[in-house]
Amino acid sequence: MSINVKRKGFYSLLWAITALSSACAQVPSPHQQNQGFLAAKRSIESSTVLLNNQNQVVPVKNLDQQKIASVHFNFENTLVFDSLLNKYAKVSSFDAAAYGSPKTLDNLVFDLKFYTTVIVQLNKQDLENPALMLFLSTINQQKNLIVACFGTTQLPASFNVLKTVLVWSPVNSPVAANYAAQLIFGGVGATQKLKTSIDAKYQKGDGAETVQTRLAYTVPEEVGINADNLNNSIDEIMAEAIRAKATPGAVVLVARNGKVIFDKGYGTHTYTDTLKDKITDIFDLASVTKVAATTMDVMKLYDEGKLNLDSTAGSYLALARNTNKNDIKVREFLTHQSGMVPDIVTWEKLKAENRSTDSSAAFPTKVADHFYLKKDYFKDVIWPDMLKSPLKTRGKYVYSDLSMYFMKEIVETISATPLNVFVQQNFYAPLGMQTAGFLPLNRFPQNQIVPTENDMGFRRQLLIGYVHDQGAGLLGGVSGHAGLFASANDLAILYQMILNRGTYGGVQYFKPETVDLFTAKQSDVSRRGLGFDRWDPNRATRYPSVMASDQTYGHTGYTGTCFWVDPKYNLVYVFLSNRVNPKVTNKLSDLGIRRRVQDAIYESIQKGL
Repeated sequence: MSINVKRKGFYSLLWAITALSSACAQVPSPHQQNQGFLAAKRSIESSTVLLNNQNQVVPVKNLDQQKIASVHFNFENTLVFDSLLNKYAKVSSFDAAAYGSPKTLDNLVFDLKFYTTVIVQLNKQDLENPALMLFLSTINQQKNLIVACFGTTQLPASFNVLKTVLVWSPVNSPVAANYAAQLIFGGVGATQKLKTSIDAKYQKGDGAETVQTRLAYTVPEEVGINADNLNNSIDEIMAEAIRAKATPGAVVLVARNGKVIFDKGYGTHTYTDTLKDKITDIFDLASVTKVAATTMDVMKLYDEGKLNLDSTAGSYLALARNTNKNDIKVREFLTHQSGMVPDIVTWEKLKAENRSTDSSAAFPTKVADHFYLKKDYFKDVIWPDMLKSPLKTRGKYVYSDLSMYFMKEIVETISATPLNVFVQQNFYAPLGMQTAGFLPLNRFPQNQIVPTENDMGFRRQLLIGYVHDQGAGLLGGVSGHAGLFASANDLAILYQMILNRGTYGGVQYFKPETVDLFTAKQSDVSRRGLGFDRWDPNRATRYPSVMASDQTYGHTGYTGTCFWVDPKYNLVYVFLSNRVNPKVTNKLSDLGIRRRVQDAIYESIQKGL
């Protein structure tokens, strides 16, 4: 809008301000927009019905055993629908219109042969497609078929023969697509019955019920928070962080009451890059690895009775028996009270004969581009040094990376499985965590991975997809203390499961009492849990937030990451950044960015709507 001020003086200015204010008032704020969204969502929720779900195909289960496809014809809101599906699992999208003749979809059936579950989106126009019923009946015979039908009040009689699960919405809108996609994966529960019959098979009063089993994705207002307060506060803090060069970019995620209400990227991958941070980007989590990988494995082995917290290193590791580590208890490793020094693994000890610029049978361990370690370097050099390392502060709290090197060895000895494989198979894959894992370059393009340091001393290159931590690098990228990469959404899934006391997606991953034990304060000499960091009772530290409850647990990472779970507020907070790019700086901590963002979340909760 342009304003042409013809009159002079005060009244001319007043008129201009009034006209501008009037124009601005016509643009609804995020809070107002979200209230409109919620009104539309409530209407959609009251009319969306789940039908023919006797076999409980919905919510979709066993994500680690599934290969899922989504097929659309003329549905106008496919982008919204597929985007929500992919929050829960990797779902491949197929455009049926791209297969040419509407009379046959045989080639599409062929391309779907390796998929176990097929989700088909239909609008009113699609129901008139003469090839539709043959396509659906063919897929229905071979696979789990879920049909989401939008914008019609009646179904063709031919639908009666199908045994498919049907998600039926009389409304065709982006909100309807959003809701239906979440219902399919358990982000929302199905509660409604048909108010009128829609064909001879589906009669008034029909409708299956489900409950929410996974994270939902919605707006802050749904959990009693004004988006204007939350957005503005976090935006201002993050703008300051980037302006002060505390980090080139970041992703912030907030989930409350089992609902993701804030998920936003800020800045760029590097200060000289135009590649903006996206919520799907993958970050080096640094020491968050300790609790998002190693501690998860420990909890599972404890839960199954295979690991005893009061058993010693020597009882699990034969090579530790004739060392000063023999009688260190697992509990002491996990609380950082073993007496071990913080770290001894440094690249400066690496001799020229133990590295190569080319891969070979003699140098198989990749550290970075054109950087390979000699075979068995960990077993022959690093591990003996660890076993010989001194114990100086036994019984006192001294944070030590070495503890989690030892826990990796214990986990792998008991499980007979590499730590990264064990956690992937038992947690990340079944939970639907699509990006979480070690060695991300084996699975993802480089431009999806946020760079860390321009390492001019050790690896002499910008690190993209290679672990920043030097010790983990010398282990080939997989260690108990560092090496894990993930997106914010994946961490939210993992720690929503922990906040749920071990349950997610209808699966019990841990006994509730196991979660309670590991996340509780363990000793009088520190605030720590077992693996987990916790709220500090020393209010002067304001750690992790002056407003956090004493139930809060989580962890930080050296690269500029953290997550915190506060059961009192049913809250999961994830902050991912690359503050070590292009080189290590303490500005993120000096400015209190992670803490202040967390403070802003609590303040928004207290302010309400």
